[in-house]
Amino acid sequence: MTSAASTEIRPRSSALPLTSSLKAAATRATSKGQPLVVMTTLEGCPYCEVVRNHYLLPMQMSGEIDAVQIDVLDKRRNLQDFEGELVSPADQARAWKARFTPTVLFFDARGREVAERLVGMALPDFYGAYLDARLREARTKLR
Repeated sequence: MTSAASTEIRPRSSALPLTSSLKAAATRATSKGQPLVVMTTLEGCPYCEVVRNHYLLPMQMSGEIDAVQIDVLDKRRNLQDFEGELVSPADQARAWKARFTPTVLFFDARGREVAERLVGMALPDFYGAYLDARLREARTKLR
């Protein structure tokens, strides 16, 4: 088993991986010149399904982004944060003050946000444009 496979779990409700290490996921993403895209999610959230299935998953599958998701209520799993400490996904979401789902965040290898986060999905007609703009901003800051 490779180290990449050991840090990702495919959840039932989605093909976006749940990571066990934000640090490793961010290192992989930034080594390709990409930010780590993290979506906070909640089981049964219809807006999360739209963002995941219509935006993030197609971009992930085409290699445009490296994305993972964390469940804001998950207190059982261990997640290595960007400093190497173990926290629960719920505690990590709380630390980020990501109270609404979906929230899409963009990180560099050190765990710094490199673009304005996308909170919720108020305007679905413009969501793709907002996401593209945030990705451009994040990629520019990574250079």
